[in-house]
Amino acid sequence: MADTNQQRAVTAAFAPPPPLWKHFTRENLDRLEQIKTEASKDVNGHPNHTKELTPSELRALDLPPELRLLVPPRTPTGEYSLFGEQQTLSTKLPSLKEQGIEQLYPDPVTEPEQDPSKPSPPLNHAYYLLKISKSLLLNFLEFVGILSVSPEQFESKVDDMRNLFINAHHLLNLYRPHQARASLIMMLEEQLARSKEKINRIDKVKADIEITLDQLEAEGKQIRSAAQAEGVGQPEEDARRAIEDSRLVWHFLDQDN
Repeated sequence: MADTNQQRAVTAAFAPPPPLWKHFTRENLDRLEQIKTEASKDVNGHPNHTKELTPSELRALDLPPELRLLVPPRTPTGEYSLFGEQQTLSTKLPSLKEQGIEQLYPDPVTEPEQDPSKPSPPLNHAYYLLKISKSLLLNFLEFVGILSVSPEQFESKVDDMRNLFINAHHLLNLYRPHQARASLIMMLEEQLARSKEKINRIDKVKADIEITLDQLEAEGKQIRSAAQAEGVGQPEEDARRAIEDSRLVWHFLDQDN
């Protein structure tokens, strides 16, 4: 009975969360922060707030069991269980032959007369996907015919269609590295376009500021020339120039808004 309950819990569509989430309370988090502060003190006993303990350093501390669950675990290696199925951490896509499934398309191998230093021609995925799609349509029609004549012989045709679907799915998965590279290139191009747009806006603001400064300089020269012609004293000339400069700056800001 216990084995049945365990098997039922493992093969559930949505596994329950691990029980360790109950230890993530505010009290435990505050205790962990206090321990981290104590562990990061220097030789003089002063807390070093700039030092961040790594997960390996945290695991090396003498923590109580309820706080040890709050520390990030080691990176898993090899295989792990996901919803009752063993998964591998390897990013390499296993071949159909390794999984014991008949492969319906050829491998891109180097011919004997071909130079080994030259890469073999790439596999034409689209061509074989089209052939598999046509084979699926034909097998489906044969499957319908078998069901109408002798339904008890359906199993072999279902296996054929299953094999075709697996091969098509595997061919599509072979595009994943190319999809990842294309997505990364697109993200970098968008980031580059945004950066260029920001630089163009900065250049435009810089040009507007330079034009405004030139206008202020020209206005200042005109004011100084007019003040000298009218015989106005230097203090009055400086005050008038400051007022005119401020007026031009506010006028420029009002135009931008």
